[in-house]
Amino acid sequence: MTTAQTTQGGAVPRESVRRVALASMVGTSIEWYDFFVFGTASAQVFGRLFFPTFSPLAGTLAAFASFAVGFVARPVGGLVFGHIGDRIGRKTTLVLTLTMMGLATFLMGLMPTYAMIGVWAPILMVALRFVQGLAVGGEWGGAVLMATEHAQGERRGFFGSFAQIGSAVGGLMSNGMFLLMHQLPEDDFVSWGWRVPFLLSIVLVLVGLFIRLRIMESPVFAQMKETRRLAKVPAVELLRSDARNVLLAAGLYMAHGTLFYAMTVYTLAYTTTQYGLSQNTYLIGLTAAGAIQCLTIPMYGALSDKLGRRPVIIFGTLFIVAFALPLDFLITSQVAVLTWLAVVISICIGHNAVYSPTAALYSEMFPAHVRYSGASLGYQLGGAIAGFVPLAAASLVGAAGGAYWPIATLIAGGGLIGFVCILLVRPLAKTHAHESAVEVGEAGAEVSSP
Repeated sequence: MTTAQTTQGGAVPRESVRRVALASMVGTSIEWYDFFVFGTASAQVFGRLFFPTFSPLAGTLAAFASFAVGFVARPVGGLVFGHIGDRIGRKTTLVLTLTMMGLATFLMGLMPTYAMIGVWAPILMVALRFVQGLAVGGEWGGAVLMATEHAQGERRGFFGSFAQIGSAVGGLMSNGMFLLMHQLPEDDFVSWGWRVPFLLSIVLVLVGLFIRLRIMESPVFAQMKETRRLAKVPAVELLRSDARNVLLAAGLYMAHGTLFYAMTVYTLAYTTTQYGLSQNTYLIGLTAAGAIQCLTIPMYGALSDKLGRRPVIIFGTLFIVAFALPLDFLITSQVAVLTWLAVVISICIGHNAVYSPTAALYSEMFPAHVRYSGASLGYQLGGAIAGFVPLAAASLVGAAGGAYWPIATLIAGGGLIGFVCILLVRPLAKTHAHESAVEVGEAGAEVSSP
């Protein structure tokens, strides 16, 4: 009997598919909550607390550089946990990544500041951020594959999008917690209030582990393990046969990743420092966008099942490019409602149209024996580049004398890169995401024992 329960015909029961999809959403929500609280804190307080000897601009740049460290670690995590996921299993890997992320985030809530231990404070912060990056580097690929490999059939776009919803829910929880903490007096928030969202992580992780330990292993991996058809070194096999798709996956990430981190991290700091809007004002827009994404992400996933991944993603990339000019106007209007509109439209329409279908797309771009490694490495290489967007944005705006147009241009450039990449992605076989282990072995996987 395999670790994944299937019907007599080999299909996974619909109830199991839904349960796994929900588990993927809960797990990624917690992982992204942990990852995003750092981004919000870096935009709001880390410059003051960990780089107090710098000028305000230099402190912000240093805080964003620390934020980017997590993205440098993401491809490393993709390689390490991709190997584990392709060799040992999707479920085991997801338990490891969730535990790592939760512990690192909890310890961030206990970090002493520069005033307490001097230069060791930012060093400790960067080290923990690196651990966060390793964990999230292995999380996304596993969560997506658990959902899409259980789904099989024609609804991979819809069920795969549940893992993508986790990003929206995680951001929603992160922004909600900081909105709540901002109800404290400013001195209390800077003193201890910012720590609460980090410390809360340990409770969320325990809930996530309870849920993940109760789901079944991916039926695709279970079949490969049963028939002893596993790649000995998945990364080597991947780069030997599918390096092109890894690069295209990384480029495609640039479309939604550039927009997302420009809007959720840098612009939060920009509207506060440049126009004097309260941090709560912009967080309201981010929170609204997060709530609406819970509807638009599965909508785009279902749409990609009907129309195909490519048409939906092409629409999203072109929308991102076209919306750059209105975005510049809305952000610089200094009107709260228009700022909220900019956040909601850019994220819920442009970003989500690209982001949602990639869960199914990436699983369809790689054969099963290297799928965890391929999906993770491609996605996280793009993430490593996009992670420097807040840092690059701060530098560009400084050079432009405070103007926002360089950021709008940067976002449009990311959309254009994504557009070119989706045009170059090779046609995808409809059955590719749930091929049998025997077919995988015939396709070139090395025979080895589990």
